[in-house]
Amino acid sequence: MKWFVGLGNPGAKYANTRHNVGFMALDRFAQEQGISITKSQGKAEIGEGMIRGQKVVLIKPMTYMNLSGEAVRAYMQFYKADPADMIVLYDDLDTEIGKIRLRYQGSAGGHNGIKSIIQHIGSQTFDRIRIGISRPPAGYDIADYVLSPFPKAQAELLDQALERSCEAMLHALEHPFDRTMAQFNGK
Repeated sequence: MKWFVGLGNPGAKYANTRHNVGFMALDRFAQEQGISITKSQGKAEIGEGMIRGQKVVLIKPMTYMNLSGEAVRAYMQFYKADPADMIVLYDDLDTEIGKIRLRYQGSAGGHNGIKSIIQHIGSQTFDRIRIGISRPPAGYDIADYVLSPFPKAQAELLDQALERSCEAMLHALEHPFDRTMAQFNGK
């Protein structure tokens, strides 16, 4: 089994914001793979399916970004899920819009959703797909920036990053994550 956690904030107000690219990637993957994310369980919306002979669970925490770890821990405890089988998708200020970067461990790097997951599972070692949103212009408030929508001029770049994220998710189902990193990082 592989479980993917897309980070974001629930509600229409946040639907198209930079901070919600984790939700966007999970929704696209679900649509492409014919999985419906409609089951409400604990603190998350969940979808389950079989892809390439492997059980896949898609999880969207409904706790708001800063408390994402609560939903992750609740899922782990209820299903006895192993964090080694988890891949988290989220926005990354230090990655250029249109690009993705994969990691298998590390600090939160200032991302409160990742900080919450680390705190609630007690480990920094879990696979991640970081979806680039680029940094805001100098003087722009970070919180305002991540909670603002992508401008139309960046729609194509966003689409590229979401598609690459889905491709990386599929690749990770059949290959060790280090091979997926080698395949998708820097491209």
